[in-house]
Amino acid sequence: MHVATPPAPRPPSTAHLALPFFDDAHRALADGLVPWAAAQQVDETDDRAACRDWVQRLGAGGWLRYCVPAEHGGALPALDSRALVLLRETLAYHSPLADFAFAMQGLGSGAITLAGSPAQQAHYLQGVARGELIAAFALSEPEAGSDVGAMQTIAARAHPSSGSGHNGSYSLTGTKTWISNGGIADFYCVFAKTDPAGGTRGISAFIVDAGTPGLDASHHIHVMAPHPLATLQFTDCEVPGDALLGEENGGFKLAMRTLDIFRASVAAAALGMARRALAEAVHHARQRRMFGQTLADFQLTQAKIGEMAALVDSAALLTYRAAWLRDTGQARVSAEAAMAKMTATENAQRVIDMALQLHGGRGVEVGSKVESLYRDIRSLRIYEGATEVQQLIIGKATLQE
Repeated sequence: MHVATPPAPRPPSTAHLALPFFDDAHRALADGLVPWAAAQQVDETDDRAACRDWVQRLGAGGWLRYCVPAEHGGALPALDSRALVLLRETLAYHSPLADFAFAMQGLGSGAITLAGSPAQQAHYLQGVARGELIAAFALSEPEAGSDVGAMQTIAARAHPSSGSGHNGSYSLTGTKTWISNGGIADFYCVFAKTDPAGGTRGISAFIVDAGTPGLDASHHIHVMAPHPLATLQFTDCEVPGDALLGEENGGFKLAMRTLDIFRASVAAAALGMARRALAEAVHHARQRRMFGQTLADFQLTQAKIGEMAALVDSAALLTYRAAWLRDTGQARVSAEAAMAKMTATENAQRVIDMALQLHGGRGVEVGSKVESLYRDIRSLRIYEGATEVQQLIIGKATLQE
């Protein structure tokens, strides 16, 4: 069940913008974004309709322009991790579904930004930036999540004499699952094996439009924090040769490059949720009276609030560092992004759990903000690299020092 998001007890703090990680362009972004996000009222009862609404609003507001580079209608010369972080943190503070809608526009089109031909970029990226096209990223499969090389979806060269095909076309057969925006996307960046024996070196990427014959996105997946998810079934789904995205058999590297850009922004989404949980806890502690005083007057409450604040700030610093490292072209980014993603999502889970506990019975009441946050945060510890995968990345990098 998803209900309208309750208004925040206070606007999110922008004190962190004074840190040296950010510059004037980022501060200007926040100056416009914070009041805009607070003013939006979207009925989220139907998550699919709400997601479409959010994409349109984010496009009209100019915020999706941060998902693409300036030459294709973007706000900045190139994808900027710090801008993505600020946007996702602020949107997640108010509505995790708004954050989802924004993030999927960036992730779903990121491979086109990185490796698309001029024709592909011109055709898709401006529509993404305006909120006219909804994007999706189709990598995961029933038996290939963290183990990307185990994917079984095949992209075979179609026979030149095929009635509807032509030289250089591909025929996709297989299943993708846990696909965000599945069933509402206008196009999918799909990863499939062009060399079935090649492992990760045999994967290629393709742009598949939603109406392509042989693509079935009708199987919706229902989860504890509702947002558009679906299983995609490809059955002899034929796409032209110019649907190939980047080099043939270069899909794995492209997928990893795309995920690397957005990994720090996943941390930011968790950070936004944690900041909101802390704000809700502080507001409740100040208002709730018991035994002749407020909940905030108890030292145990103060200790909990202090722990929550420290967890939030430690996650924030790792998140901003990871984004800054990528934007400034530092040699090592993957381990720092993994640290940010792991720490922010795990810390946010703890902060939200403590906020719910401080609310007592009200915390588990459907419709309360901390109850929905408790459901919203859980998937962030899994998608775009589970916590355990981040630990492996960090451990290997540390051992190589």
